Amino acid sequence: MTNAACCHSKTNAPPPKEEDLSAKDPVCGMMVQQASALKTERGGRTYYFCSINCKKTFESPEQELKTMKKRVAVALTGLLALALLRAIAFIFLATGAAILSWAPIPNLPWFTWGVWLFILVTPVQLIGGWGFYVGAANALKKKSINMDLLIALGTTVAYLYSVAVVFFPDMLPVKVEEREVYFEVSAVIIAFVLLGKYMEELIKKRSSAAIRRLMDLRPATAHVIRNGVEIEMPADQVMIDEMVIIKPGEKIPTDGVVIDGVSSVDESMLTGESLPVEKTINETVIGATLNQRGLLRIKATRVGSETTLAQIIKLVDEAQTTTAPVQRLADQATRYFVPAVVITSLVSFGFWWISGNFPQGLLSFIAVLIIACPCALGIATPAALMVGVGKGASAGILIRSGDVLERAKKLTTIVFDKTGTLTKGEPTVTDVVPWNNFDENQIIQWSATLESGSEHPLAEAIVQENISRGRSQSTPPPLKNFEAIPGQGVKGDIQGHRVILGNRVLFTKEKISIQDLERKLAELEQAGKTVLLVGIDQKLAGLVAVADSLKPEAAEAVATLKKENIQVVMLSGDNRRTAEFIAGQIGIDKVIAEVLPADKANIIQSLKDKGEVVAMVGDGVNDAPALATADIGIAIGSGSDVAKETGGIILVKNDVRDVVTSIRLSRAVMRKIKQNLFWAFIYNAIGVPVAAFGFLNPMIASAAMALSSLSVVANSALLKLFKIKQG
Repeated sequence: MTNAACCHSKTNAPPPKEEDLSAKDPVCGMMVQQASALKTERGGRTYYFCSINCKKTFESPEQELKTMKKRVAVALTGLLALALLRAIAFIFLATGAAILSWAPIPNLPWFTWGVWLFILVTPVQLIGGWGFYVGAANALKKKSINMDLLIALGTTVAYLYSVAVVFFPDMLPVKVEEREVYFEVSAVIIAFVLLGKYMEELIKKRSSAAIRRLMDLRPATAHVIRNGVEIEMPADQVMIDEMVIIKPGEKIPTDGVVIDGVSSVDESMLTGESLPVEKTINETVIGATLNQRGLLRIKATRVGSETTLAQIIKLVDEAQTTTAPVQRLADQATRYFVPAVVITSLVSFGFWWISGNFPQGLLSFIAVLIIACPCALGIATPAALMVGVGKGASAGILIRSGDVLERAKKLTTIVFDKTGTLTKGEPTVTDVVPWNNFDENQIIQWSATLESGSEHPLAEAIVQENISRGRSQSTPPPLKNFEAIPGQGVKGDIQGHRVILGNRVLFTKEKISIQDLERKLAELEQAGKTVLLVGIDQKLAGLVAVADSLKPEAAEAVATLKKENIQVVMLSGDNRRTAEFIAGQIGIDKVIAEVLPADKANIIQSLKDKGEVVAMVGDGVNDAPALATADIGIAIGSGSDVAKETGGIILVKNDVRDVVTSIRLSRAVMRKIKQNLFWAFIYNAIGVPVAAFGFLNPMIASAAMALSSLSVVANSALLKLFKIKQG
């Protein structure tokens, strides 16, 4: 009763209220309350924004760039007009022109210098700064503080104060001369901030080109056979199991399997593999890849959001908006930082006013608000992730989240599964040793019958050997009472005979002696071959040896990892002699052999328990538990099955050297994130007190604020120079 009650209590625990949940604005990086923030849906995921400007930038980046460009133009035009007016005045004064004798500007009833400044700056304030006012109003409605509110508050105070000095001087608590107006301060702040944001978005646009390139890969139309007639239709209307025709030079519109034709397909846009891949009947093709020379007919197997390209775009999009653990400290600081800045600015203003210097207090108030905008802190991680993740995606390396980056920096051990990871995963039968008067062909045929339903590479090797012996056309003998024993083998009844195929463990369990072939068995294993024992009616019938060749780049990848001071371990279900022979060929010193599939995750956990930070490299399906258990799961050779993977890093190609590249890229991205956070923290730590004590002009503060965000984005953009190279 107690346990039931306990379980019931846990099950019905109230979920956190929406007003208690926070999220990061994916554009500016500020933390917002989910309940009060603007939001939009994309790909089944909800994104939250601090302002309408950020929401528009996210939804329509190209349009928002055009709008921002216009606002920048207005702001800069106002600044140029101010500069021109000053320049003309200085030129006339310098040349001794008697302009004041016939146009006494100070004596005119309305067109004083203050009025001229008012006329020039007002369009900048209202048009250039309009987006800040909209964002600030939205923030106030949602009872939050964002960057727009800080900019709007600072510039509006400067502008309204200047209006009061020019038109309503008697309203001010102290007497101020007209030359003390701060119209220029307001205009320069808006111009600098807009220019900085425009350049920032421009760099972001270029840096995030990878995901846009992926989106642009999608072909617009497809040639489909419907009701026996070939028709051209939008590619997104193709349905599963429909026949699609791809002519030479056309992009493949969707994922499928070849049912007719032979061609070479360029997959470089998705995998980074420069050489075309030959495609024949029953082979899979990936949508958005390029058919080069032959006519292909394929059956659509995945369409729409389920295609490989759609899944890659989704993974990259999600990864670019995740947060690394190191950023969470900055996020927490930002939540309290902005209100603290407002309080600091008010205290600074009050201090200077009480000290008898009202104008200086006003300048300090504005400077603190402007210098303290936490944009650089907010975008430190997103900017680096956007570039780094996009860079990896263009080479077939998909990083799923920011968490992976931080763990990659601390990595001490990489564990490789042997079959299909270090080896090609294409084993062939090398030896058949019959015993006790059993026929060699019979051993192969009955072994193939047992393995006919298995997808394991060793099973495929035996089936292919049977076919090569001319038995592909013959009807296989019926199989009854089939049973698969994970990690040991298979058994079943064929034509009234009990047939067993497996390893030593299974034969010991079945009490079948293998003593007579022990020497031959050891000889084959020492040569690096996997040996399967065959038993018929409780007698040893023979041996079938299978060998899988190593990938040519495996030794290079292992050597490079060792240079990085990372321990390399190989996991294998083979016996120790075979596993150690293969490991020795590629320089791996530590081997864990005779591992059952279910035990891989336990081995990974045991390494973690010893204090190791472990990455597991496997095929992503059979090794899913181990990949999930590891600190970093690296699924290699995923091809078109990226949606099925559980790895934190997904390698589309089947190249072991990409493991090295993915680790190096992850570490490079992490270095950029830490650099960004360091400079953002230093900038605010120095800037706020300097502004509060009156040593920072608001115009300089606006330039510094814009440059801080710009520097973070530019520093992140340097990741585009990262060399995606092998080894």
